[in-house]
Amino acid sequence: MAPHIHTRTVHHPVRPVEGSTPLGMPLYQSHTFAFADTDAMAASFEGPGSPYVYARYGNPTVAALEDAVADLEGGVGAIAAGSGMGAITSTLWALLGSGGRVVAQDRLYGGTQGLLDDLRERWGVDVVRVDAENLDEVREALTPDTDVLMVETIANPTGRVADLPALAALAREVGATTIVDNTFATPLLCRPVEHGADIVVHSATKYMGGHSDTIGGVAVFADPGTLEAVRARTAEFGAVLDPFAAWLILRGLSTLAVRVSRQCAGAQVLAERLAAHPAVTAVHYPGLPDAPGHATARRLLDGGFGGVLAFELAGGLAAGRAFASSIELASLAPSLGDVRTLVMHPASTSHRELDAAGLARAGISEGLIRVSVGIEDVGDLWADLEQAIDTAAKA
Repeated sequence: MAPHIHTRTVHHPVRPVEGSTPLGMPLYQSHTFAFADTDAMAASFEGPGSPYVYARYGNPTVAALEDAVADLEGGVGAIAAGSGMGAITSTLWALLGSGGRVVAQDRLYGGTQGLLDDLRERWGVDVVRVDAENLDEVREALTPDTDVLMVETIANPTGRVADLPALAALAREVGATTIVDNTFATPLLCRPVEHGADIVVHSATKYMGGHSDTIGGVAVFADPGTLEAVRARTAEFGAVLDPFAAWLILRGLSTLAVRVSRQCAGAQVLAERLAAHPAVTAVHYPGLPDAPGHATARRLLDGGFGGVLAFELAGGLAAGRAFASSIELASLAPSLGDVRTLVMHPASTSHRELDAAGLARAGISEGLIRVSVGIEDVGDLWADLEQAIDTAAKA
C-alpha cells in the first residue's frame, strides 16, 4: 500500500549517489552536461529518458521536483515552469491553435483571464466564460469543437468549489481537455486527476514554496502524449524552471502538510469570527456551512477548506482601503500560501486586468479583501483583523 500523502511530501524522490543517499535532493545548478564521446552526446537528444544535456530540456533537480509533484497529484508525469503563469501559458499554447475554443470558468485568476483575452485577440480563440457551478450552462457551452475546459478547484478569491467529477465528465463527452488550477487546494486537499481532470496546474510559488523566496509553476498530466507535447512547447518557449528555484520548492514540499493543515485551521476560525462581526457584510470561504458549494467542498476537499478567505465590509471601497492600511501583523502584499498572513485588494492587484463587468462576473466587489492565512497564532491574527475592521468602520 502506498504511503499517506503527508508522508510522501516528506519522502519525495531523491537520486542516490555512489555509496549513500542524500536526505535532500542535491542542487545541480549546471545548465550544461558533458559527455565522453559523440555518440553518447547524440543519444541525449533522443527525448524523454535520455541523459541530461542542457537545462532547457531537463535538469536532475528540476526533474526531482517534477517527479515529486506528479506523485502527489497522481499523474504520469509533470513539467516544471518558471512560474505558475509559465505553466498555464505553455500548456494552453500547446493545446490551442488559431480558431481554437476554450470554455472557461468565470471565476478564474485574473492572470489566466488576461491570457485568455490575449489568445482571443491575437489568435481568434473562441473564449466562452461560464458559471462552473451551473452544469446546464457548462453543458451547453461545451460544443464538439471545444478544445479546453479551464476551471479552478477553489476559485480565486471567492472560494467557490467546482464539481470537478461532473465537469470533467461533461468535457470528456465532447473530447475536450480538462485543465484544473489546483493552487489554492494543493494536492493535500484535492487531487483533480482522481476526479477526471486531464491536466493539473499549480503556481508552486504559493503553498509548495511557502516562504516568499522563490517563484515557479508545475503542470501535471494524466496522459503521457499530452505531457510530451507540452514539454516540447515549454522548452521551445524557454519557460523552464531554474534548478535553485526547484531546490527551494522541494524543500518547501517537506513541510507542506504541516503548513497547510495549520493554515486551513486558522482560516476556518477567522472565517467564522468574521461572519459574526456586524461590520462584515459577506464572507467567502467554503468551510462555512452556508457558503455556496459547501456540500461540494465537503465531498471533494480532504482535510480542510483551504487557507484563503475573502470578506466584504459594510463601508464598501472606502472601508476596504482603510482596512488594508490599518493592518499591523498581517502584511499588505500579493501572492498567497506564505507562512505569513498576507492581505490584498484583488480589484487593484490580482484581477486588475478585469473591467467592472469582468469583476462582477468573477464575483469580486470593489471593496473585497482577500486574506491568505499564515501559520501565526490565530488569536493574534484575529486581534489584528478586528482592530483594522474597527478602524475601517470609522472611515
